[in-house]
Amino acid sequence: MIKTAILDVTRIEPRLKHPTIFEHFDALEQGESFIIHNDHDPKPLYYQLLGERGNSFTWEYLEAGPRHWQVQLAKPAAAEETVGEIAAKDMRKAEVFKRLGIDFCCGGKQTLKEAIDQAGLTEEQVQAALDRSESVAGGQVTHDFDSWDLSFLADYIYNVHHKYIRESGPIIEQLAEKVASRHGTSHPELVGLANGLKGLMDELYSHVQKEEGVLFPAIKELASSGSGQTSIDIKGPIHMMEAEHGSAGDELKTLRKLTKDYELPADACNSYTYLFQKIKEFESDLFQHIHLENNILFPKALKLEKERFSGAGTW
Repeated sequence: MIKTAILDVTRIEPRLKHPTIFEHFDALEQGESFIIHNDHDPKPLYYQLLGERGNSFTWEYLEAGPRHWQVQLAKPAAAEETVGEIAAKDMRKAEVFKRLGIDFCCGGKQTLKEAIDQAGLTEEQVQAALDRSESVAGGQVTHDFDSWDLSFLADYIYNVHHKYIRESGPIIEQLAEKVASRHGTSHPELVGLANGLKGLMDELYSHVQKEEGVLFPAIKELASSGSGQTSIDIKGPIHMMEAEHGSAGDELKTLRKLTKDYELPADACNSYTYLFQKIKEFESDLFQHIHLENNILFPKALKLEKERFSGAGTW
C-alpha cells in the first residue's frame, strides 16, 4: 500500500497528477492523511474528488500561494456510534443497556464510552454483555423497528405507546393519591411522588397531543410525498419533542431517587406494592417510546427531509 507524508505533484507528468493523487487517497486507511504539494491551487481536484468519492474526505489548506500550495487530504476516521444508534439496530443490545442502567433513550446521543463512564461501569463489562447478547436467540419477540416505514412506525408509536400513556396515566395518578393519603404520614415521600406523577402525566398528555396534532402528520406527509413538499419544517418540532423527552426522563430519575429505586417498606400494603409495580412498567414503556422516537423516527425523518430538500446531501 502506497503511503507518503508529502506528495509533490510538481514532479509528476500533468496527465498523471490526478490519477496518482486518487491512488494515494484510495490507499489511505480511515484516520490517515497525506499532503499535496503543488505550484498552483488544486481546487479542480477538490471538485473531482467530491464527484467521485463523495463525502469521504476532508480538505484543508496548509499553504495557499502565491508560489506554493499545500493541502492536507484526509480520510476521516469513522464516527463512533451512539448508544441510541446501537440500540436502534439491535434490540437485544437495547435490553443489555436497560439491564446495566445505560440510558439509551434520553441519553441516546452519547457515545458508548461516554454512557459507560456515566453509568460507572467498565468497557470490559459492557462489551462482554453486548457480545453475549449477539448469541442469544428466541425469547421475547422483538421487532426490526429500524427497517419500518416512517408512517408505519409513527402509527405504531401512537397505537402502542401514546394509548398506553392515556390509559395507564390516570390509573397511576389515582393510585398514587390513594397510597399517599393512607401512608403519607409515615412515608412523606409518597406525597412528593404523587405530586411528581401528576406533573409528569400532565406534561405527557400535552406532549403526545402535540406529536399527534403536528409532528406525526408532518412526518407521514414527508414520507408519502414524492416531491418532498410538506406543510411545516419538522426540525423545530422535533427539537422541542426531544427537549420534552429529556424533561420526562429527568423527572423519572427524580422519582426513582425519591423512592430509593421503588424500594418497598415493610408495611407496604397491596395498593402500595401495585403502585410501584405500575410505575416501573410505565417507566419501561416510556423509555421504549422515547427510544423509538429519538433514535429511529426523528433521525430518519430529518435525514429524509434533508435529502428531499437539498438533493445530494451535505459536504
